Amino acid sequence: MNGMSVRTQSSEQPAETVHRAGFACFVGRPNAGKSTLTNALVGQKVAITSNRPQTTRHTVRGIVHRPDAQLILVDTPGLHKPRTLLGERLNDVVRTTWAEVDVIGFCLPADQKIGPGDRFIAKELAGIKKTPKVAVVTKTDLVDSKALAEQLIAIDQLGKELGIEWAEIVPVSAVGAQQVELLADLLVPMLPEGPALYPEGDLTDEPEQVMVAELIREAALEGVRDELPHSIAVVVEEMLPREDRPADRPLLDIHANVYIERPSQKGIIIGPKGKRLKEVGIKSRKQIEALLGTPVFLDLHVKVAKDWQRDPKQLRKLGF
Repeated sequence: MNGMSVRTQSSEQPAETVHRAGFACFVGRPNAGKSTLTNALVGQKVAITSNRPQTTRHTVRGIVHRPDAQLILVDTPGLHKPRTLLGERLNDVVRTTWAEVDVIGFCLPADQKIGPGDRFIAKELAGIKKTPKVAVVTKTDLVDSKALAEQLIAIDQLGKELGIEWAEIVPVSAVGAQQVELLADLLVPMLPEGPALYPEGDLTDEPEQVMVAELIREAALEGVRDELPHSIAVVVEEMLPREDRPADRPLLDIHANVYIERPSQKGIIIGPKGKRLKEVGIKSRKQIEALLGTPVFLDLHVKVAKDWQRDPKQLRKLGF
């Protein structure tokens, strides 16, 4: 295997008690398993996982608390060839983030050959010299050991070809939680020494409203697959505790707007007799209640924001 190091079990921890804290981000093409990995590491659902590519728009940070370290995961949106102003803006966000973190994990699914999308990202990564890069082979539960070995060799080759020095190549299965702890063990030494940057209880520093908006957006995208991939944005207008409620039976009122680009898309989201929107409400409400730990009344409205992806003013209003 020409000198390539693939870690399969954790090396002994040194006796010294140095505390480290820093930032890592996972990159990879859509559906490479980035959000699932974030959730497995943090141990709670923080980044939204959806079987729709490109749903993670905001920088959601998951925080892994360990006695010896605090690993803060910055979730960047997927890097892709931009077709709109939004696309360009997302790509700028991605590059800035990559340059600022302490370590980058490049996620490559074990069950798919390395393709043009992976190469596009790898080439961009090659341009960021200082930051250590770890190749994370995800979804290893989907392949046998022979296919996994082939993928590991292909990743090693990709690095050699583009001049990327992989700090590690680590196979993981977030679903079976195999190797996820190991991955944290490997990322921690790459972080700078220092005290924890967030209080112990925090799992994410994302404002609750943004996370709520993400959960609604995820539920809204769930059924409309190919019809509206990017053209949904959700803005939570307000979140207020309902007045006159007994202390032991609180209720949180959430008013949110689902924005689409064209009037013709309204029917798709609302569905026949409002059925679709109702399902979106029920599904996202359950998840919001789980996230916030309180009963929620969710008031959802669908609005048209004409061609918001191309309009800087609308983009700002919608939080991009």
